[in-house]
Amino acid sequence: MEFKHKSVLLDEVIEGLNIKENGVYVDGTLGGAGHSIHILERLGKKGVLIGIDRDCDALEAAKEKLKDYRNVIFYHGNHDDIANILDELKIDSVDGILMDLGVSSYQLDEPSRGFSYMQDGRLDMRMNKEDSLSAYEVINEYAEEKLTQIFRDYAEEKYAARIAKNICIEREKKKIETTFELVNVIKGSLPKKALNEKQHPAKRVFQAVRIEVNNELGNLRKTVIDSINKLNDGGRLAIITFHSLEDKVVKHAYEEMEGRCTCPKGFPVCTCGYKSYGKIITRKPLVAKEEEISENPRARSAKLRIFERKM
Repeated sequence: MEFKHKSVLLDEVIEGLNIKENGVYVDGTLGGAGHSIHILERLGKKGVLIGIDRDCDALEAAKEKLKDYRNVIFYHGNHDDIANILDELKIDSVDGILMDLGVSSYQLDEPSRGFSYMQDGRLDMRMNKEDSLSAYEVINEYAEEKLTQIFRDYAEEKYAARIAKNICIEREKKKIETTFELVNVIKGSLPKKALNEKQHPAKRVFQAVRIEVNNELGNLRKTVIDSINKLNDGGRLAIITFHSLEDKVVKHAYEEMEGRCTCPKGFPVCTCGYKSYGKIITRKPLVAKEEEISENPRARSAKLRIFERKM
Protein backbone atom coordinates (compact mmCIF):
# COMPACT_ATOMS: atom_id res chain seq x y z
CA MET A 1 0.00 0.00 0.00
CA GLU A 2 1.26 3.49 -0.85
CA PHE A 3 2.27 5.50 2.22
CA LYS A 4 -0.22 8.37 2.37
CA HIS A 5 -0.44 10.91 5.14
CA LYS A 6 -1.81 14.45 5.12
CA SER A 7 0.25 16.63 7.44
CA VAL A 8 -1.81 18.59 9.92
CA LEU A 9 -1.28 22.23 10.93
CA LEU A 10 1.37 22.51 8.21
CA ASP A 11 1.44 26.31 7.91
CA GLU A 12 1.36 26.74 11.69
CA VAL A 13 4.28 24.33 12.15
CA ILE A 14 6.48 25.92 9.49
CA GLU A 15 5.81 29.42 10.79
CA GLY A 16 6.21 28.31 14.40
CA LEU A 17 9.64 26.72 13.83
CA ASN A 18 10.98 30.08 12.61
CA ILE A 19 13.35 28.27 10.23
CA LYS A 20 16.88 29.59 9.69
CA GLU A 21 18.33 29.04 6.23
CA ASN A 22 21.48 27.33 7.50
CA GLY A 23 20.00 25.77 10.60
CA VAL A 24 19.87 22.18 11.80
CA TYR A 25 16.38 20.72 12.30
CA VAL A 26 14.96 17.44 13.54
CA ASP A 27 11.70 15.85 12.48
CA GLY A 28 11.34 13.31 15.27
CA THR A 29 8.31 11.67 13.65
CA LEU A 30 9.24 11.79 9.98
CA GLY A 31 6.26 9.82 8.69
CA GLY A 32 5.59 10.54 5.03
CA ALA A 33 7.83 13.66 5.23
CA GLY A 34 4.91 16.02 4.70
CA HIS A 35 6.25 18.57 7.18
CA SER A 36 9.90 17.82 6.40
CA ILE A 37 9.75 18.62 2.71
CA HIS A 38 8.53 22.12 3.57
CA ILE A 39 11.32 22.54 6.12
CA LEU A 40 13.85 21.50 3.45
CA GLU A 41 12.41 24.00 0.98
CA ARG A 42 13.37 26.75 3.41
CA LEU A 43 16.85 25.44 4.20
CA GLY A 44 19.94 26.46 2.28
CA LYS A 45 22.73 24.11 1.17
CA LYS A 46 24.36 24.31 4.60
CA GLY A 47 21.13 23.54 6.42
CA VAL A 48 20.53 20.00 7.64
CA LEU A 49 17.42 17.97 8.43
CA ILE A 50 17.52 14.86 10.61
CA GLY A 51 14.50 12.64 10.01
CA ILE A 52 13.71 10.07 12.71
CA ASP A 53 10.97 7.44 12.62
CA ARG A 54 10.44 4.06 14.28
CA ASP A 55 8.31 2.83 11.38
CA CYS A 56 10.49 1.34 8.60
CA ASP A 57 7.66 1.76 6.07
CA ALA A 58 7.56 5.48 6.87
CA LEU A 59 11.32 5.83 6.52
CA GLU A 60 11.35 4.16 3.11
CA ALA A 61 8.49 6.36 1.91
CA ALA A 62 10.27 9.47 3.19
CA LYS A 63 13.53 8.52 1.49
CA GLU A 64 11.67 8.26 -1.81
CA LYS A 65 9.85 11.55 -1.31
CA LEU A 66 13.05 13.40 -0.31
CA LYS A 67 15.38 11.71 -2.81
CA ASP A 68 16.25 15.03 -4.48
CA TYR A 69 17.63 16.48 -1.24
CA ARG A 70 21.21 15.75 -0.17
CA ASN A 71 21.06 17.45 3.22
CA VAL A 72 18.92 14.86 5.00
CA ILE A 73 20.06 12.32 7.59
CA PHE A 74 17.61 9.42 8.01
CA TYR A 75 17.54 7.53 11.30
CA HIS A 76 15.50 4.49 12.30
CA GLY A 77 14.71 5.15 15.94
CA ASN A 78 12.25 6.52 18.44
CA HIS A 79 11.82 10.22 19.16
CA ASP A 80 11.84 9.26 22.86
CA ASP A 81 15.58 8.66 22.40
CA ILE A 82 16.29 11.98 20.68
CA ALA A 83 19.14 13.08 22.96
CA ASN A 84 21.07 9.84 22.45
CA ILE A 85 20.39 9.87 18.71
CA LEU A 86 21.85 13.37 18.37
CA ASP A 87 24.82 12.38 20.52
CA GLU A 88 25.42 9.36 18.28
CA LEU A 89 25.31 11.64 15.23
CA LYS A 90 27.78 13.96 17.03
CA ILE A 91 25.33 16.87 16.90
CA ASP A 92 25.48 18.91 20.09
CA SER A 93 22.50 21.17 19.47
CA VAL A 94 19.90 22.05 16.85
CA ASP A 95 17.74 25.00 15.81
CA GLY A 96 14.38 23.28 15.83
CA ILE A 97 12.61 20.02 16.61
CA LEU A 98 9.21 18.85 15.40
CA MET A 99 7.16 15.94 16.74
CA ASP A 100 3.79 14.92 15.32
CA LEU A 101 2.52 12.36 17.81
CA GLY A 102 -0.42 11.17 15.74
CA VAL A 103 -0.86 7.90 13.88
CA SER A 104 -0.36 8.29 10.14
CA SER A 105 -3.19 7.81 7.66
CA TYR A 106 -1.21 4.91 6.20
CA GLN A 107 -1.03 3.15 9.55
CA LEU A 108 -4.75 3.66 10.15
CA ASP A 109 -5.84 2.65 6.67
CA GLU A 110 -3.54 -0.34 6.12
CA PRO A 111 -5.39 -3.39 7.55
CA SER A 112 -2.20 -5.36 8.16
CA ARG A 113 -1.02 -2.76 10.69
CA GLY A 114 -4.02 -3.50 12.92
CA PHE A 115 -4.66 0.07 14.09
CA SER A 116 -8.13 0.62 12.70
CA TYR A 117 -11.51 -0.39 14.02
CA MET A 118 -12.85 0.33 10.51
CA GLN A 119 -10.62 -2.21 8.73
CA ASP A 120 -10.31 -5.90 9.54
CA GLY A 121 -6.79 -7.12 10.15
CA ARG A 122 -4.65 -8.97 12.68
CA LEU A 123 -4.39 -7.13 16.01
CA ASP A 124 -1.04 -5.35 15.95
CA MET A 125 -0.83 -1.55 16.41
CA ARG A 126 2.98 -1.47 16.61
CA MET A 127 4.46 1.71 15.17
CA ASN A 128 7.80 -0.09 15.11
CA LYS A 129 7.16 -3.54 13.67
CA GLU A 130 10.34 -4.79 15.34
CA ASP A 131 8.87 -4.27 18.84
CA SER A 132 7.83 -7.43 20.66
CA LEU A 133 4.63 -6.17 22.29
CA SER A 134 1.58 -5.93 20.02
CA ALA A 135 -2.14 -5.41 20.56
CA TYR A 136 -2.57 -9.17 20.29
CA GLU A 137 -0.54 -9.74 23.48
CA VAL A 138 -2.27 -6.89 25.32
CA ILE A 139 -5.76 -8.17 24.54
CA ASN A 140 -5.04 -11.87 25.02
CA GLU A 141 -2.52 -11.90 27.88
CA TYR A 142 -3.13 -8.89 30.15
CA ALA A 143 -5.10 -9.52 33.34
CA GLU A 144 -8.65 -8.22 33.53
CA GLU A 145 -7.67 -5.60 36.12
CA LYS A 146 -4.83 -4.33 33.92
CA LEU A 147 -7.10 -4.05 30.88
CA THR A 148 -9.66 -2.15 32.93
CA GLN A 149 -6.98 0.28 34.10
CA ILE A 150 -5.67 0.87 30.57
CA PHE A 151 -9.13 1.50 29.12
CA ARG A 152 -10.01 3.85 31.96
CA ASP A 153 -6.71 5.75 32.29
CA TYR A 154 -5.78 6.07 28.62
CA ALA A 155 -9.22 6.62 27.11
CA GLU A 156 -11.63 7.50 29.94
CA GLU A 157 -13.81 4.59 28.82
CA LYS A 158 -16.94 4.58 31.00
CA TYR A 159 -17.53 0.86 30.46
CA ALA A 160 -13.90 -0.19 30.95
CA ALA A 161 -14.58 -2.92 33.51
CA ARG A 162 -17.42 -4.46 31.50
CA ILE A 163 -15.37 -4.51 28.29
CA ALA A 164 -12.32 -6.00 30.05
CA LYS A 165 -14.43 -8.73 31.65
CA ASN A 166 -16.00 -9.70 28.32
CA ILE A 167 -12.61 -9.75 26.59
CA CYS A 168 -11.37 -12.23 29.19
CA ILE A 169 -14.48 -14.38 28.76
CA GLU A 170 -14.18 -14.44 24.97
CA ARG A 171 -10.45 -15.16 24.88
CA GLU A 172 -11.01 -18.26 27.04
CA LYS A 173 -13.15 -19.65 24.23
CA LYS A 174 -10.85 -18.51 21.44
CA LYS A 175 -7.98 -16.06 21.14
CA ILE A 176 -9.05 -12.62 19.89
CA GLU A 177 -6.92 -12.29 16.77
CA THR A 178 -8.37 -9.54 14.58
CA THR A 179 -9.53 -5.97 14.90
CA PHE A 180 -13.12 -6.84 13.99
CA GLU A 181 -13.19 -9.62 16.60
CA LEU A 182 -12.19 -7.05 19.22
CA VAL A 183 -14.75 -4.55 17.87
CA ASN A 184 -17.48 -7.17 18.22
CA VAL A 185 -16.55 -7.84 21.85
CA ILE A 186 -16.58 -4.12 22.59
CA LYS A 187 -19.96 -3.61 20.91
CA GLY A 188 -21.38 -6.55 22.80
CA SER A 189 -20.27 -4.97 26.08
CA LEU A 190 -21.97 -1.62 25.60
CA PRO A 191 -25.54 -0.51 26.31
CA LYS A 192 -27.69 0.70 23.43
CA LYS A 193 -27.20 4.40 24.24
CA ALA A 194 -23.41 4.01 23.98
CA LEU A 195 -23.73 2.23 20.63
CA ASN A 196 -25.70 5.20 19.31
CA GLU A 197 -23.05 7.80 20.17
CA LYS A 198 -21.61 9.91 17.39
CA GLN A 199 -18.13 8.37 17.60
CA HIS A 200 -17.40 4.73 16.87
CA PRO A 201 -18.02 2.54 19.95
CA ALA A 202 -14.53 1.00 19.71
CA LYS A 203 -12.61 4.27 19.31
CA ARG A 204 -11.68 4.75 22.96
CA VAL A 205 -10.53 1.17 23.56
CA PHE A 206 -8.45 1.13 20.38
CA GLN A 207 -6.81 4.41 21.45
CA ALA A 208 -6.00 2.97 24.87
CA VAL A 209 -4.49 -0.22 23.45
CA ARG A 210 -2.40 1.74 20.94
CA ILE A 211 -1.02 3.97 23.72
CA GLU A 212 -0.10 0.89 25.77
CA VAL A 213 1.52 -0.96 22.86
CA ASN A 214 3.68 2.00 21.84
CA ASN A 215 4.31 3.41 25.34
CA GLU A 216 3.16 6.78 24.02
CA LEU A 217 2.98 8.46 27.42
CA GLY A 218 5.76 6.65 29.28
CA ASN A 219 8.68 8.83 28.25
CA LEU A 220 6.93 11.90 26.87
CA ARG A 221 7.81 14.34 29.69
CA LYS A 222 11.49 13.29 29.53
CA THR A 223 11.44 13.57 25.73
CA VAL A 224 10.15 17.16 25.92
CA ILE A 225 12.82 18.14 28.46
CA ASP A 226 15.61 16.37 26.54
CA SER A 227 14.52 18.11 23.34
CA ILE A 228 14.53 21.58 24.91
CA ASN A 229 18.00 20.91 26.32
CA LYS A 230 19.22 20.10 22.79
CA LEU A 231 18.04 23.43 21.32
CA ASN A 232 20.31 26.35 20.47
CA ASP A 233 19.46 29.79 21.82
CA GLY A 234 16.29 30.84 19.99
CA GLY A 235 15.64 27.29 18.80
CA ARG A 236 12.08 26.03 18.91
CA LEU A 237 10.31 22.81 19.81
CA ALA A 238 6.95 22.19 18.10
CA ILE A 239 4.81 19.27 19.26
CA ILE A 240 1.47 18.17 17.79
CA THR A 241 -0.72 15.98 19.99
CA PHE A 242 -4.01 14.26 19.24
CA HIS A 243 -5.47 13.40 22.62
CA SER A 244 -5.81 15.21 25.93
CA LEU A 245 -3.41 13.00 27.90
CA GLU A 246 -0.49 13.78 25.57
CA ASP A 247 -1.41 17.46 25.40
CA LYS A 248 -1.48 17.70 29.19
CA VAL A 249 2.00 16.16 29.51
CA VAL A 250 3.44 18.53 26.90
CA LYS A 251 1.77 21.57 28.47
CA HIS A 252 3.07 20.79 31.95
CA ALA A 253 6.58 19.99 30.69
CA TYR A 254 6.69 23.34 28.88
CA GLU A 255 5.57 25.13 32.04
CA GLU A 256 8.21 23.29 34.04
CA MET A 257 10.97 24.31 31.61
CA GLU A 258 9.75 27.90 31.41
CA GLY A 259 10.02 28.06 35.19
CA ARG A 260 8.51 30.49 37.63
CA CYS A 261 10.01 32.17 40.66
CA THR A 262 8.10 31.18 43.80
CA CYS A 263 9.73 33.68 46.14
CA PRO A 264 7.39 36.16 47.87
CA LYS A 265 6.80 39.32 45.87
CA GLY A 266 9.29 42.02 46.80
CA PHE A 267 12.13 39.68 47.80
CA PRO A 268 15.40 41.44 46.83
CA VAL A 269 17.15 38.16 45.90
CA CYS A 270 15.68 34.94 44.50
CA THR A 271 16.23 32.05 46.90
CA CYS A 272 13.90 29.39 45.43
CA GLY A 273 16.41 28.12 42.87
CA TYR A 274 14.21 29.16 39.96
CA LYS A 275 15.70 28.62 36.51
CA SER A 276 14.14 29.22 33.13
CA TYR A 277 15.14 27.39 29.96
CA GLY A 278 13.02 29.52 27.67
CA LYS A 279 9.48 30.66 27.01
CA ILE A 280 6.21 29.20 25.86
CA ILE A 281 5.22 30.68 22.48
CA THR A 282 1.70 29.25 22.45
CA ARG A 283 -0.13 29.97 25.72
CA LYS A 284 -3.11 28.24 24.15
CA PRO A 285 -2.49 25.44 21.66
CA LEU A 286 -2.94 26.15 17.96
CA VAL A 287 -5.73 24.11 16.37
CA ALA A 288 -6.81 23.41 12.82
CA LYS A 289 -9.04 25.87 10.99
CA GLU A 290 -12.41 24.72 9.68
CA GLU A 291 -11.09 24.71 6.10
CA GLU A 292 -8.36 22.21 7.04
CA ILE A 293 -10.79 20.07 9.05
CA SER A 294 -13.18 19.87 6.10
CA GLU A 295 -10.31 18.58 3.92
CA ASN A 296 -8.84 16.34 6.62
CA PRO A 297 -11.26 15.41 9.43
CA ARG A 298 -8.41 13.81 11.41
CA ALA A 299 -7.02 17.31 12.00
CA ARG A 300 -9.95 18.12 14.29
CA SER A 301 -8.26 16.79 17.42
CA ALA A 302 -4.76 18.12 16.65
CA LYS A 303 -3.15 20.63 19.03
CA LEU A 304 0.18 22.35 18.43
CA ARG A 305 2.32 23.76 21.26
CA ILE A 306 5.59 25.62 20.69
CA PHE A 307 8.46 26.38 23.08
CA GLU A 308 11.47 28.66 22.43
CA ARG A 309 14.83 28.05 24.11
CA LYS A 310 16.54 30.96 25.84
CA MET A 311 20.07 30.65 27.19
